[in-house]
Amino acid sequence: MKNTEQIKRIFMSALGVIICGVSVGMFKHASLGVDPFQSFMSGVDAVIPIRFGTLYVIVNLLLLTFALIFDRRKIGLATLINLLLLGYIAEFSQGICRTLFPALGIAGRFVLLLVAVVIMCLASAFYFTADLGVSTYDAVSLIWSEKQSRIRFQYCRIICDLICVCVGAVLCKIGGINLFGEINIGTIITAFFMGPLIAFFNQEVAKPFLYGREGE
Repeated sequence: MKNTEQIKRIFMSALGVIICGVSVGMFKHASLGVDPFQSFMSGVDAVIPIRFGTLYVIVNLLLLTFALIFDRRKIGLATLINLLLLGYIAEFSQGICRTLFPALGIAGRFVLLLVAVVIMCLASAFYFTADLGVSTYDAVSLIWSEKQSRIRFQYCRIICDLICVCVGAVLCKIGGINLFGEINIGTIITAFFMGPLIAFFNQEVAKPFLYGREGE
């Protein structure tokens, strides 16, 4: 039983991170705003002229330092996959979306956005529950909510997301890129609803998948 559970945890961690990367590419192609952390990354990308995948690794190494200092238990398999691969998976996913959907209208872009939001939250719930590490950005709100027990994770996540959006907006403006392509309705949706949606999928999908309904 323990071996089966460990295999499930590894599968959930790897799949969760990969799907998160795919959803980021979908966000970018929909061009109705990316999730808050990616809006921050878009701002950093606008002012630092190196490949996005490489830049993603550098920023996450800095966040990794934070997690190692305050709660190294959040670092694991999913953290390493996220740090090393998510940026490149996002690049690949965006390229696939451009090939499959070269000329989306506003309705198609909105549908792609909604699908990206849902699968990102579901994927995040999977690797949170697997407990083999989380992304370095997710670790920030998780550690904060655990250190400040009076504030639930959902609200810590909303505050962190709003900070990322504001900093990303400033950097996008400085870098002279299309602000509304990166920070738009999709960013607002994820900033306010990603935390609650992750909590919902965690309870209703990820935990039952790992433990079964009887073991919740």
